[in-house]
Amino acid sequence: MWTALLASLVMLLGLNSTIAYGGSDGAGGTSAADGSRAAQTLTWTADDDISRYVSAPATAVAGATTIVFENSAATGNTTGMPHTLTFDVADPEYNNDVPLNILANPNDDQAGKHTAEVVLTPGRYRYYCTIPGHGTMQGILTVTDPGGEDVTAPQTAAKVEGSRNTDGAYVGSASVTLSATDAGSGVDRIEYAVGAAGAWQPYTAPLVVNQVGEHAIRYRATDKAGNTADERTERFTVAAPSSDDTTPPETSATVTGERDEQGRYLGMATVTVTASDTGTGVNTIEYALGESGAWQPYTAPVMVHEAGTHLVRYRATDKAGNQATGKSTEFVVVTPPTPDTTPPTVAAAVTGERDSSGAYLARATVTVTATDSGSGVERTEYSLDGGPYLAYGAPLVVDRAGAHTVLYRASDKAGNTSAAQRVAFTVVPGGGVPGPACAEHDERLTVAVGTVDTGVPNRVTDNRCRINEMIEDERQWSSHALFLKHVKAVTDRLRAAGAIDQREYNKINRAAKQSGIGKPGQQTGYRAIFDGTASSFAKWRHAGGGSFALNGDGTMTSGTDRGGLGMLWFAERTYGDFSLKLQWRDDAPGDGNANSGVFTRFPRPEGHPEESRPEWVAIKYGHEVQVLDRPAGDMYKTGSVYGFDRVPLAGAGVTPKGTWNDYEIRVVDQRYSVLRNGVLINEFDNTGGRLFEPPRADDPGTDGRRFASGFIGLQVHGTSDVVSYRDIRIQEL
Repeated sequence: MWTALLASLVMLLGLNSTIAYGGSDGAGGTSAADGSRAAQTLTWTADDDISRYVSAPATAVAGATTIVFENSAATGNTTGMPHTLTFDVADPEYNNDVPLNILANPNDDQAGKHTAEVVLTPGRYRYYCTIPGHGTMQGILTVTDPGGEDVTAPQTAAKVEGSRNTDGAYVGSASVTLSATDAGSGVDRIEYAVGAAGAWQPYTAPLVVNQVGEHAIRYRATDKAGNTADERTERFTVAAPSSDDTTPPETSATVTGERDEQGRYLGMATVTVTASDTGTGVNTIEYALGESGAWQPYTAPVMVHEAGTHLVRYRATDKAGNQATGKSTEFVVVTPPTPDTTPPTVAAAVTGERDSSGAYLARATVTVTATDSGSGVERTEYSLDGGPYLAYGAPLVVDRAGAHTVLYRASDKAGNTSAAQRVAFTVVPGGGVPGPACAEHDERLTVAVGTVDTGVPNRVTDNRCRINEMIEDERQWSSHALFLKHVKAVTDRLRAAGAIDQREYNKINRAAKQSGIGKPGQQTGYRAIFDGTASSFAKWRHAGGGSFALNGDGTMTSGTDRGGLGMLWFAERTYGDFSLKLQWRDDAPGDGNANSGVFTRFPRPEGHPEESRPEWVAIKYGHEVQVLDRPAGDMYKTGSVYGFDRVPLAGAGVTPKGTWNDYEIRVVDQRYSVLRNGVLINEFDNTGGRLFEPPRADDPGTDGRRFASGFIGLQVHGTSDVVSYRDIRIQEL
C-alpha cells in the first residue's frame, strides 16, 4: 500500500528522478551506489507533531551522504500519520541538485525508517513536508566544502598573438590568451587586470587589445581549495598600422542628472564623453577637471558630486597619433534639498443629530482633513466598512442604518502615505430614511460587467448604490438583447444624473456586449447559498474542530469560540462545473493573519471512511483554494491550490487587513481559475491525483484526476486565524 502511496506522491510533485532506498548496513551507515561507504550520515525524525520535525541536521560537509528519515513508533509517531522529507529543487535561492522525496509511515514496509544515498555540494538546501497542514515543517541544511590537503596553487601561463613589425610590436591589435592547470582540487577561476592599478576581472575569453601603446596584463588563478597563484605580468606593445590619416577625432560631451528650475544639477552630474574617427579609429580619450587639472584616461562617464561650479575638459587621439583640440563643458552642482520623509497628518470628524445612546439619527457626515508641511498633500482617501479606498473630495454622508467604520489616510507629493486612521459610529433609522434598494452587492474598485472589467470607477451614485450594484449581471436573463436593454437603461439614468460621462457610458455598454450575458451557454444566473440570513446559514453543516458563527451584519466568522481544524460545508447539493463568488476579510487579532480556504468537489463527509475526522475528507479528496496573506509560515498563499499549485504572495495582490476581498473560483472540467478582486491570480490543471491516498473504486476521477463533482466548504483553521465571509453565491456552468 505504501509503495503505491509513495508513487502517487512522487507523481503529484512532478519528481522524475530516481530515489535510492535501502536498509541499515548493520554498522550505522549505508553503502553508496558505487560500493564505497558514504562519508557521512544525516538523520531526520518525525512524530505526531504536524508543525516541526523532531530532529533535523543543520550543517553537513560536501560529498557522498546517507540520508536517514524515520517517522516511526520509535520516534514518537502514535497516530500513523505519514510525513515526507522533500528537498526543494524549484527555488533558485537554494541548491537544486538533490531531488529527494521520501514518504515514511510507521505502518509501511520499512516500519517508517528509510534511507537514501545522495551527493551533497557546497551551499544551502531547503527541505520541507509536502502533506497539507504541514507547511511549517521546513528548514535549511548548510553544506560546506570539506577542504582537503591541496596546498599547491595552480600553474599559470599567458600567450600573446598577432601580426608583428620589425620592432616586435603588434600591428593594429594583440590577442592575449590565459591558461591555468591544477593537479590537486582543480582550477576554480582565472583573473586578469589591465595596467598596474586595474581591478581584477574574471577571465572568460582571449583579450583583444587594439589601443596603440605599451600594455601590461596581470593575471593569476585560484584552485577549488582556495590556493591562489602568484601574480604574473605579460608586457607588449601595440603599434598603429601604416596610414595617411592626418585628421584628428571628433569629440563631444553631454551632462546628465536631475536638475532644479535654474538648470543646476541636484547632488550629482554625470559627464559622458564620446569620440569618433573615420580614419585609423579612436585610440584614447582623456579628460581633466578644472582649468589646470591633469589629463586622465577616460574609461567611463565621470560623476561629479561636489557642490559648486565645475569645468571638465576633454580630448581624443586616433591610432595615427592625431590629437583633437581640447574642448570643455561647464555646469553647476548644488546640494539637493532634504527629502520629505514625513507623511501627512490626517484627522476625521463625525457630525450629525444623535440620540441618547450616541447613535446618529438617519445619517452621519464624516469630514476628513489632511495637512503636510513638506511637499504638500497629494491625495486623501477613505474606505467605508472595509470596502476599497476611494478618493476623498467632499464630506462623506453615511445613511445606511447599522454600525460603520471609516478608514482614512493621506499621501503627500513625495510619496509618503500616513498610517490608516479609524473612526467608528452607528447610524439608526430616523426621519423615515430606509436603506438603499440596491439590486446587487458589489464594492469592487471598478465596474465589471460579467468578467469584462471596464476600468470605470465603481462610485456611489445619488441613490446610494454603487454603479456595479445597479447593473444586474448576476441575474438570470432569457436573452442577450434583454440584458443589453437593461444596461442601457441604467447607464442612460447615470449619464443624465452626471454619475458617468459619455466615455464611461460607452465603455460600460461595450463591456455588456462583450460579456455575452444572456446568450445560450453563457450566463445562467447566480444562486445565493449564503445571504447573511439565519435560514441560509442553517443550510451549512460543520465538520471537525473549530466553528463558524453568524454575525448580526450578515457575515459569518471562523474560529470565534473554539479552535481546531474543521470546515463548514453546504450540505444541500453537489456541484460539477461552476463559478463560485464570495467575499472574505482578514479579521485575525493583533498582528496575525487569517488562515482559511475554500474546499471544492469533495464527497459527503458523513458515512465516509474518513468519518472519524470528517474535515480530512475535503483535504484528501477535494481541492482547497487557500486564503492566507501571511508573508511567513505556510508556503501556500492566497490563490494557491493547497498541496498542488503555489501562488506567491505578491502575485495574489494583498489588500490591507480588514478589507473585503472579492473571490471567484471557476472550475470547468479539471481546470481551476482563481480571481481576486477581479484579477486572475492562478490557473491550475488538475492531473495529479490525490495528495496521499490511492484511488477509490467509487471515485468518478479514477483516471488519476479528482472528483468531477462534489460539495463546497469553508475551512476553519483556529481561534487566531480569524476570517469572515459574506455574500456567497454560485453559478452552474
